[in-house]
Amino acid sequence: MHRKTRKQSLTSWNSLPAISFEWIGINPVFGLYCASQAMKNMRTIRTTPRSIDDYISRFPGNVQSILKKLRATIRKAARGAEEKISYQIPAFVLEGFLVYFAAFKNHIGFYPRTTGIARFQKELAPYEGAKGSVQFPLDQPIPYGLISRIVKFRVKENLEQAETKRKRRRPGTKRP
Repeated sequence: MHRKTRKQSLTSWNSLPAISFEWIGINPVFGLYCASQAMKNMRTIRTTPRSIDDYISRFPGNVQSILKKLRATIRKAARGAEEKISYQIPAFVLEGFLVYFAAFKNHIGFYPRTTGIARFQKELAPYEGAKGSVQFPLDQPIPYGLISRIVKFRVKENLEQAETKRKRRRPGTKRP
């Protein structure tokens, strides 16, 4: 089969008019594909939110109110923590990442790292989750008290780890 790399005019076997394509790659399943095919298959372009306010504003009103309360709960439990967007979701940082959270179609994802999940395993048992995450269904009450305790645990853990690292440094070495 003869293949051109840049532009190629094709005439359809159904006697359609010739169409000019610019080939942009090879798909292992469908073979060659062109820019027009890629545009048809492309989903809406997602932009990274610039702030947590920007992130929250992208959701319906009922979810926004949950996210705002969740954010306030985390801020109260982790005074002095910095808010960031990381992995395109909200995160809180204090001597390292504390927790992340995100909204989905049917649940709020909360990511307190593996240590936070392990420490509160019994309290988190009614909720689905994985090694470092938990899912709070939108149709059930969000356990803000439990979230606050998890965040306080993570703050204590991060501060202890940071202090241990500072003590391990040799005297006379300069590090920020």
